[in-house]
Amino acid sequence: MKEVQKRYVCSECGHTESKWMGRCPECNSWNTFEEEIVSSPNKTKIAAPSTSLDNIVRKLSEIRSDEAIRLSTGFDELDRVLGGGVMLPSSVLIGGEPGIGKSTLMLEMLSFLSTANDVLYVSGEESPSQVKLRGERLGLNLSNISIFCDTRLEVLEETLEKLSPKIIIVDSLQTLYTSSVASMQGSPNQIRTCCLILSNIAKRLGCSIFFVGHVTKDGSIAGPKIVEHMVDTVLYFESAENGIRLLRAAKNRFGSVDEIGLFEMDERGLHGLKDPTEVFLSSRDEDSLPPGISFTAIVEGSRAFVVELQALVVPAKSGLQRIYSDKVDVARVSRVAAILERHTDLKLTDQDIYINVAGGVRLNDVSIELPLALALYSSKINRSLPSKLVSFGELSLAGEVRNVPFLERKQKAASDLGFELVISPYIKNRKSSDTTIFVKSIKSAIISAFGLKG
Repeated sequence: MKEVQKRYVCSECGHTESKWMGRCPECNSWNTFEEEIVSSPNKTKIAAPSTSLDNIVRKLSEIRSDEAIRLSTGFDELDRVLGGGVMLPSSVLIGGEPGIGKSTLMLEMLSFLSTANDVLYVSGEESPSQVKLRGERLGLNLSNISIFCDTRLEVLEETLEKLSPKIIIVDSLQTLYTSSVASMQGSPNQIRTCCLILSNIAKRLGCSIFFVGHVTKDGSIAGPKIVEHMVDTVLYFESAENGIRLLRAAKNRFGSVDEIGLFEMDERGLHGLKDPTEVFLSSRDEDSLPPGISFTAIVEGSRAFVVELQALVVPAKSGLQRIYSDKVDVARVSRVAAILERHTDLKLTDQDIYINVAGGVRLNDVSIELPLALALYSSKINRSLPSKLVSFGELSLAGEVRNVPFLERKQKAASDLGFELVISPYIKNRKSSDTTIFVKSIKSAIISAFGLKG
């Protein structure tokens, strides 16, 4: 009878220890060690599969650089996030919550690409009949999609070498298994080894491989963090309000990581959302803007759109200030509140602050600091801002309104939606007009905003 051994593997970096530790000595992450049960090593060693792409030493100038090949996925939103389409060869890791639509998106993409390319769907979680039923429910053309439901790495390697498909979907990465690693299916070492080998095979064959990944309760893709360094692109599929799905790139070797893809789900599957304004702006009468609401424009990659910031300031229940904000960084809200206290004599230390963004999108742009300050001020004094006012600006600790990137694009996006009044950071040799007011400080911005007639 074989002896059973235990070891502990860090889920972030893959570092192994013989006993559990609170903090990983390699990457300094806390509570990331997971128990693995492995069999005692046999006397006969298992040969590890090759992971080399090219074993010939050559001058870099001698390497032939063929023109990059990109394929459209059939989704303008997905093409935008990928940097213009699927790059051949490449490897892509896509993660998201259960049921958000990862498998649906991949199957719809394969249906479009299968009309002109050989494609393969590797399913480790669903049977062929389950995948077919889902495809038929979505009304997809399944005649050219091949399916393979064996996730043993050695068998999958032989299949890929034989078929040499252009697009491969592995659903999911956690179901892959190789006998060369003495650990359980889904363990960090299994995930890391299988991902590396298949990524290299895809590059050698000149195809693109998509790994569907599970996510942990904190929203990160399950498995060792090193997996994200092995692939070319890492995508996160997130859920927002009103059933909208957001696709973001956390890493992209072939494009920008600033792009955002917007999808909506119905009984016919996922569809790209052309106009984000209808999601990020609440529908209300123009003359009924409540206190605590302000508008700003943000730029995500090649797209600019207007969003609505919502602030609520109420007396603190415990006497100590608490800030509730999951769409805007709490530290940013706290800093803006402190700037308001210091430079406008607005007392907020004994107030609870609630911040929300219509549509559920998370905002990281520094230009939201001025409209956030206006929304907080509006809520505290219980007075509405003009309904056609949009503002942009970064706030310094000294109360200055500083310039922000892409100012003209943001102003144009707001103007196209009918916003007539703009509060903007001061620009040298530019004078204020009836529609645009340039301000140097938060105090002058507040005076201008509440002195306007909306």
